Amino acid sequence: YRSEGFGLANGPAWSIPSAKAPQTVEASVREHEGRLFRFLSTTADTGIEGAKPAGVIVALDIDFHRQFMTDFRNSLWVSIAVGIALSALLGWFSARRGLAPARKALNLMQRVSADRLGERLPPESMPSELAPLAAAFNDMLARLEDSFRRLSDFSSDLAHELRTPVSNLMTQTQVALARARTADEYREILYSNLEEYERLSQMTSDMLFLAKADNGLITTRTESVDLASEVERLFAFYEALAEERGVRLVLTGEGRALADRDMLRRAISNLLSNAIRHTPRDGEIRVTVGARRAGQTELSVENPGLPIAPEHLPRLFDRFYRVDASRRKEGEGAGLGLAIAKSIVEAHGGSISASSMEGTFRFAFTVPAA
Repeated sequence: YRSEGFGLANGPAWSIPSAKAPQTVEASVREHEGRLFRFLSTTADTGIEGAKPAGVIVALDIDFHRQFMTDFRNSLWVSIAVGIALSALLGWFSARRGLAPARKALNLMQRVSADRLGERLPPESMPSELAPLAAAFNDMLARLEDSFRRLSDFSSDLAHELRTPVSNLMTQTQVALARARTADEYREILYSNLEEYERLSQMTSDMLFLAKADNGLITTRTESVDLASEVERLFAFYEALAEERGVRLVLTGEGRALADRDMLRRAISNLLSNAIRHTPRDGEIRVTVGARRAGQTELSVENPGLPIAPEHLPRLFDRFYRVDASRRKEGEGAGLGLAIAKSIVEAHGGSISASSMEGTFRFAFTVPAA
């Protein structure tokens, strides 16, 4: 047969009986003249009497397989390289786009300073994974802004409170030195100066107490304290001042607390003096003592007075804070009494609050019951 598939010669002598068909066939792959061939070889009887067995070799050109694999391998390497490049580019683009909110947040954080605490991150523009972080950061900035504002107000108020007595001392001293005076006149000036010195001393003592409270340095000597008895003693102390201002003091209820007697008396005294100062003439200050649930004893001080807006109530315990600074009267305290009362109550593990409604103002605190 020729390669085209039609016969070249045919005859009985070319036929091989099945019994004499080759039993073994050897296969191999070899390169010939630069091309790859698959060879099948065997030996078989020719059917011609007296002739030797003939060798039969069949070769199939399979070089196109090698070329196909080579082309496939090259195409695969190119595809892998292009895929890696595209993946890297896509990953870079995705990471850059995904981190854009983080870069924006970083830029804002770098701009934050003591005088630029009003900056805020927009949580709505953040991915859902970063939104809680943005909200927490904004809350932190809000707390810092409030703390810086209070610190600034505190410094300003402190300077104002110190300026008044110092200015009075300077004025009185200048007046005393303006001309020669009698011993009685000098004594009167010194007594007046002594009042200012006492005021400065009290303010310094109060600020030192608050500084200790802020740093947890207050130590309490707890004992069972009869709150009603302590209030009655304070009523006796403030009786003259209350009569002068035309104010009545009323006590109801009873209860015991586990607290430092002196410190608790100071807290109640600050609340009473504040109530007497702001109660109009013919008004009544009512102190109520009673037990509360969860092992707490409550003491409240109520007095009539001007209404206070709700936004001012939490700040009443700030140092030097006044709802209306223009209402300050001569002889009033420095504005540390309520802050000290809060520090004392919290040092005992209690809480204090202020409320104002229908012309009645109320301070109430709870401390552990005895």
